[in-house]
Parts: sequence; C-alpha cells; structure tokens
Amino acid sequence: MTGQVRTVDGRVAGRRGQATRQKLLDCLSEMLSSSPYRDVKVIDVARKAGTSPATFYQYFPDVEGAVLELAEGMAAEGSGLTSLVEGRSWTGRSGWQSAQELVDGFLDFWRRNEAILRVVDLGAAEGDKRFYKIRMKVLNSVTRSLTEAVTELRSKGKVDKDVSPAAVAGSLVAMLAAVASHQKGFQTWGVKQAELKPNLALLVHLGVTGRKPTK
Repeated sequence: MTGQVRTVDGRVAGRRGQATRQKLLDCLSEMLSSSPYRDVKVIDVARKAGTSPATFYQYFPDVEGAVLELAEGMAAEGSGLTSLVEGRSWTGRSGWQSAQELVDGFLDFWRRNEAILRVVDLGAAEGDKRFYKIRMKVLNSVTRSLTEAVTELRSKGKVDKDVSPAAVAGSLVAMLAAVASHQKGFQTWGVKQAELKPNLALLVHLGVTGRKPTK
C-alpha cells in the first residue's frame, strides 16, 4: 500500500500500521466470500487477522466502514473496464472480437469481485447512496465508452439515426451486470459458461452495431 493512510482519529499510520490495516481488509474480503454481510462482526474480522477489535477500530469505525473501503478499491479497479471499449473497432471481424473481449473482461471482473459487488448491490437496493454511487461508478465507465462507440457508428451512417447511443449503451451494461451477477444461476438452467459467453457477446454486438457479427 502506498501513500498516507490515516487512523480513525487522523493520525498517519506507519508501515506496520498500514500492513495491519490491509490485513484486516483482506480478511474481511475473504469472510464476505463465505458469510452473509450482516453476519460479519468486528471481533470475527479481528480474530481472523490475528489482532484485536481495538486495533480494528483504530482504522475503521465499523464493519460497514471497512466494507466501503473495499468497495472504493473495487470501483477504482472497475474504472479500468473502459479499456475494454475505448479505441476498439466495431466493424467487420474486429467488431466481433471487441464484443467477445468486453464480455470476457466484464464477467471476469464481476467474478473476481463477486463478494463485495454483492454487498454493493444490496446497499444500493436498500437506498444507501454511498453504495449506489460506487455501483454507478463501476458501470458508468463502460456505459460512457459504449455510448461513444455507438455515437461514432451512427455518425458514419453505420447505425440507424433514430438509435439513442446512451439508451443502447445503458441497456447493454445493465444486461451485462445482471448476467454477471447471475453466472452461477445459469448452470441451474443447463447453460454452460462456454455457451454463455459467445451468446452474450452476440447480443452485445447486435446492440452496438445493429448487425450480426462477421466471424
């Protein structure tokens, strides 16, 4: 961890303190993968990290505060999802490759951050503006880039002029997020991961270009 990290009372944490703080976050992240968010207690996180609740409270006001730290870090990583769209071609065979890589990258990001994203979705659904802003921060990076891609195609006459780039982009990202958060559920419907990705990429390509992909 780099940069200044402060304790709850405003003191700058030293190298050892930063390491302890990070260990607490790592342990919390691991616990969220196997336990419901509401069941995670400070004492359990501290015990798993090999420290005390008093030490936990030096760095975080409560479990929710620590979860928000994890969520902010995840959102910062999520801003990189824009690279899956920016500068990509959506014409010819390159368009099909762009759709596939967007789907692969999006599903992979969601899978790696599944536990914290589940908590973020819960908080956002309950009306917590902090979690809502974090969720939108993740989705907006891709939505803006896709909007620009559809806008460019429309300006070149390759997409119908009546198409709303923002509406199309927002709908596609909402679809990607819904599918990504339900990946395990598809298995109960007999849909394998190997089948899910190409079909999802087909829908993305159709949505962006209005055409079947050239493979």
